[in-house]
Amino acid sequence: MRAAKGVWAWRHNPLRRATDLFEAWVALIAALLLFTAAPAAGWATGSLTDESLRQAVRNQRQQRHPVTATVLKPAPAPKPAAYDPESSAAHEKRRPIIAKWTAVDGSRHTGTVSTVLRTARAGDTFTIWTDRAGRVVSRPMDAATARVHAVLAGIGAALTAAGLIACARRLIVRRLVRRRYARLDQAWAAAGPDWGRTGAGS
Repeated sequence: MRAAKGVWAWRHNPLRRATDLFEAWVALIAALLLFTAAPAAGWATGSLTDESLRQAVRNQRQQRHPVTATVLKPAPAPKPAAYDPESSAAHEKRRPIIAKWTAVDGSRHTGTVSTVLRTARAGDTFTIWTDRAGRVVSRPMDAATARVHAVLAGIGAALTAAGLIACARRLIVRRLVRRRYARLDQAWAAAGPDWGRTGAGS
């Protein structure tokens, strides 16, 4: 509203400069873009990301399968090359063990996997995710997580678009201000020698 009032106020003002009206129009266009283009960019990005992630979820659900693994024995914990607090915390939650499992295609496998079992004793069972050939894979993404990622992508795109619009407006206004000062310097230089002299014809 302020930008629209600025355009209307400068229409018939006798002190109006061409740059004043142009700046008001720039502010009005920037405001319209902030309320239309930025949300549209966010919505489009969020929708495309949501569709892409939903397809990824469908593919993962088709390609990854939960199977039951049986604990054979604990696996020796690998020694970290350097201290890493994050990796140390992760190792406290998941423990490597040697287990066996049967894949969807019927093939039998044995290998080292990680589990959240506090006490992994021989014969204990737990669920792991594998592909059809029996290779261990990560758990497929769920629909709720995909939706959160899509929403965050849309918000990020909207904020980015709004930031670009605001920066473009600031750059244009800065150039207008520089042009005003340049014209003021030219006018001052032209009137300066006779400024304030009575009868100088200024």
